[in-house]
Amino acid sequence: MKKIMLAGISLLALHAAASQEVESNGRMAWWREAKFGMFIHWGLYSALAGSYNGKEIDNNGEWIMDRALIPVAAYAAYAKAFNPVQFDAEEWVGIAKRAGMKYIVITAKHHDGFAMYPSKVSAFNLHDATPFKRDPLAELAAACRKAGLRFGLYYSQAMDWHHPGGQPPNRGWWDAAQHGDMTNYINTIAAPQVREICSSYGPLAEIWWDMPRNMTPEFAEKLHAVVRELQPQAIMNNRLGGGIKGDIDTPEQFIPSTGGPEGRDWETCMTMNNTWGFKQQDTDWKSTADLLRKLLDICHKGGNFLLNVGPTAEGVIPPASVERLAAIGAWLEKNGEAVYGTTASPIPFLSWGRSTRKGNVLYLHVFDWPANGELRVPMQAQVTGACLLAQPSDPLQHEQRDGAVVVHVPRDQTHPSDPSDQLARVIKLTIAGEPVIAPPLTRNKPAQASFGDTAKAFDGSAGRSWEAKKGDKAGWLEVDLGAPTAVAAMAFDEMHRGAGKRGQKFRLQVKAGDAWKEIVTGATKGYGVTQTFPPVTGQVFRLEIFESKDTAAVAEWQLYRPE
Repeated sequence: MKKIMLAGISLLALHAAASQEVESNGRMAWWREAKFGMFIHWGLYSALAGSYNGKEIDNNGEWIMDRALIPVAAYAAYAKAFNPVQFDAEEWVGIAKRAGMKYIVITAKHHDGFAMYPSKVSAFNLHDATPFKRDPLAELAAACRKAGLRFGLYYSQAMDWHHPGGQPPNRGWWDAAQHGDMTNYINTIAAPQVREICSSYGPLAEIWWDMPRNMTPEFAEKLHAVVRELQPQAIMNNRLGGGIKGDIDTPEQFIPSTGGPEGRDWETCMTMNNTWGFKQQDTDWKSTADLLRKLLDICHKGGNFLLNVGPTAEGVIPPASVERLAAIGAWLEKNGEAVYGTTASPIPFLSWGRSTRKGNVLYLHVFDWPANGELRVPMQAQVTGACLLAQPSDPLQHEQRDGAVVVHVPRDQTHPSDPSDQLARVIKLTIAGEPVIAPPLTRNKPAQASFGDTAKAFDGSAGRSWEAKKGDKAGWLEVDLGAPTAVAAMAFDEMHRGAGKRGQKFRLQVKAGDAWKEIVTGATKGYGVTQTFPPVTGQVFRLEIFESKDTAAVAEWQLYRPE
């Protein structure tokens, strides 16, 4: 067949790309509707519960084998007593369903190399190595089908601390039994086990890869091809490696301050406390309000929330997790219309809460109820209806004033009696046509920096980054808004480098004559920050990174008007 070229690109290539996009959108349809899922980290590490030889091991759960440098044989010996007789698949699925979750992803094999199903590839699995002669993945898959939830599997494809040739963490191996050839490991362990899990549990919603250490394009394509052959509708994330981007990005333990990379679906995965796998001593639980508002923040920015539970070795989801999930579920039972099937808010920032959209309806998720009875929405729009979502028969008055839609809300709801309303209340706005919304003040404005091209910091996508000169742990960006402008909030994203690996100390300043006046100062944990402050009027603003663990960098910097 003769290839026709267009601007250096073959029409065949364009057709193939379009076909892949259609195929991907087909896979993604249910996921974009779902918004909220349960991650389950459960494995042999649950039996150690955060301690080894009677000593608590810091900052770990599922990584305890590595953190405590446990020899392969000593770790494997724990399997003899791993007997989760209290595991009840329907109970777990019921907890997820009552929480309003629409899908479940569970660890089929984590970095310790222990398969949580009866693998014929390796005897280091739940069925053969423990007294528990059942397949919890099969039971969960069946329970999900019965309850109408989607079912997916996590698989650690490269990092494996049990099987020779599986890859080590950065520190390297600590036991001679771990040494081996990675090609042999991929061919004899990873690829056959991926074939097993893709063949044994019916339609899979997601294959969730992790830690693509030393994954070559050849290794990655081998595993990718197995999934596409056996589970063509399964979503895959971006952690397979070898240059394969997958269907979704997966920010871990953080929510991008300005949203995900342009044109990419994304799913924040997060723990309710500090560890993924069960750790007895970890009682640092996030509050229900915090978790729900994180869900709404993610939906505001167009992503999904995969919220983790770490069951015990007995097969019990910790009561603190169950309690929080039940409260979130009660809120979603009342307000789910404003979450499921919504798209990102057209309004980049709201000081009083978040918002989502569904066609000609905007849902306003109000965290801080206005004491004066006026909720200001920074947009111009023809509003054809307004009401509390829970009270559709009681319309709210509204008007366009001073460049904003002002919704007149009941003053007596500053401290609502309904516990779910204390988390967030939802106002439903119906509009005609497209709202007119001002972009962030910094978008594509004239800027300069201590080094390099500034455009990537102001282009609206967190997928591209401005960086200081390589190795410089400090740097600055300046933006000229063109005229004196009131500013009341800022957000900036960083290119994520893992928990704590890029943390930066920063200050925001405004130019006052020939001097710089400090507005706020703070520190990030490696994934950016959002900060509000009393309104400040100025024309030129500077974001200074004055200390960084890595080369100073900003993926996106945005300033916002007062509402």
